Amino acid sequence: MTWWLWEVLGLALAAIELATPGGFFIIFFGISAIVIGGLALGGLVATAWIEWALFTVIALVALRLFRQPLLARIRMRNPNEVDSLTGEVAVAAGDIPPGGHGRAELRGTTWSARNVGSTPLRAGQRSRVVALQGLTIDILSE
Repeated sequence: MTWWLWEVLGLALAAIELATPGGFFIIFFGISAIVIGGLALGGLVATAWIEWALFTVIALVALRLFRQPLLARIRMRNPNEVDSLTGEVAVAAGDIPPGGHGRAELRGTTWSARNVGSTPLRAGQRSRVVALQGLTIDILSE
């Protein structure tokens, strides 16, 4: 196959990867095709069967070596948690007894809150978010 067909194939595979939901599979085949196109342009591979063999080997080795680290780098701590509120400061909107439920202000929004500490929280008292349970924040006095 001529070098420019490899380049077109590589760009097409990269575009397909961008158009499909993540998994990072196809991109490695696209990169491999671009590499083979460069090798063919440089005259380093001459026969079609060597090009296809190298294409397969480069793609599979790249997939094996780089996919998991790439996914780990972009993956969030908890896939169900969009934004971690743990450690943020919330202000009790009213008195909340130990183990009781109430309301607290956090990032300009009023949340359902549960006092998981052993001391009561007074209205206006600052507290620390220790967990998020659905739409309820667990808070402790600071």
